[in-house]
Amino acid sequence: MAREKHDIPTGRLRRASKVGRLAATQTVKQMGTRAANVGREEDARQRALERRQIETAEQIVAALGTMKGAAMKLGQMMSFLDVGLVPEDYRDEFQAKLASLRDAAPKVSFKDMRKVIEQDLGGKLGEFFEDFDEDAIAAASIGQVYRARTEEGRDVAVKVQYPGVNRAVRSDMQNLGMIMRLMQRMAPGLDAKGLAEEIRERIGEELDYELEAANQRRLARIYRGHPFIVIPDVLTGLSRERVMVTEFVEGRGFEEVKADELVDRDRLGEIIFRFYYGCMYRHRQFSGDPHPGNCRMLDDGRVAFLDFGLFKTISPEVADIELRSQRLSAEGRWQELIDLWARTGFINEPERMAPERLQAYIEDVAWWYLADEDVTLTPEVAGSVLMELTDPRGKHFARMRHESLPPDHLFGRRLEILTLAVLGQLHPTNNWHRIAREWMYGDAPVTELGRAEAEFYARAIA
Repeated sequence: MAREKHDIPTGRLRRASKVGRLAATQTVKQMGTRAANVGREEDARQRALERRQIETAEQIVAALGTMKGAAMKLGQMMSFLDVGLVPEDYRDEFQAKLASLRDAAPKVSFKDMRKVIEQDLGGKLGEFFEDFDEDAIAAASIGQVYRARTEEGRDVAVKVQYPGVNRAVRSDMQNLGMIMRLMQRMAPGLDAKGLAEEIRERIGEELDYELEAANQRRLARIYRGHPFIVIPDVLTGLSRERVMVTEFVEGRGFEEVKADELVDRDRLGEIIFRFYYGCMYRHRQFSGDPHPGNCRMLDDGRVAFLDFGLFKTISPEVADIELRSQRLSAEGRWQELIDLWARTGFINEPERMAPERLQAYIEDVAWWYLADEDVTLTPEVAGSVLMELTDPRGKHFARMRHESLPPDHLFGRRLEILTLAVLGQLHPTNNWHRIAREWMYGDAPVTELGRAEAEFYARAIA
């Protein structure tokens, strides 16, 4: 049975036009002096809030700067500091500071990296690899990736952890509570202790390449034979706690693909959207690090996804809360959403949350996903959503900063924001809501990719 179509207004534009008309009315003109006084008081409050945000952000960056092992990783995870929580006039300065943390990869010689490989594998490099390129093909916050060929002639990617980074990161994690308390100044409603524990657990897991290998093997099984998604196989016999060996994937990187005018951006955007969101809502497990560098386009049009170190598995209960929230938002059942979020820890003072206020907030941050219409995603769209979520000058910030985010939902929000940022770079056009309804409601797919994926899942169940 066809479901009723719900008209979701793209709230930002419609409310802005209403405000513009109101501003031109005679009533507003007559109240000019009074409004000016109120405006001056509001400006003073806004400036004071911005000063507090700047001071706190400076303290967070300073705290990150004292860390040796975890600075890059936490700098990546807190990247919203440079585009959201810091006022625009100061943003360039903070972008530079955080970039220096994120890009400060350890300078480690191949001689030292070779020792890690040989110690973990228990033998000389030549015993396991016919050929090994000593020049890294990629560098990450806690390790480097090399290309090699096994004794059996198989082309592989070898991910190797920097020597000593495990101890350094775990030591730095002891100071995470201080950083989260600073974050709580920006958003008083946050459960700083719970979120700190969640981050510690996820980053702790990322240091264990055996666990990452297990994550990747699990997804590789789920997507084996998929029509447009590829997860490289793991070579279990050559993977250890600090060394992980996977099938090498020949493909074009995101920047090269983005520059190719012949690439179907709508199709690529839909694949990225289906993979990251579909992992979370269909399979309740997902990479917490959507990033342009973690996908490759193959010559046959399929897309390979890489890097499953920062990984999250959610319970059926957490997934149910997420999907119920989306359905209530899509159907405009705002009071029911308030009741749900009050029970599940998203809203601290439900009696102070008017349904129309929550509606305005949801429409501003999720309109692209809830609107039943074609939407072109751009960097500006992604930026506007992030600004509404985090900028102290946003119209929702003063109220929403007092609400919370249950720890089990932290990496789900990260996935959504970062996926939107990646999609924005492609400028794809799709009815994202109709695609999402496949996991929100179990609707039949309306796109060619959706139908191909539905056939794949039907074969997997059969």
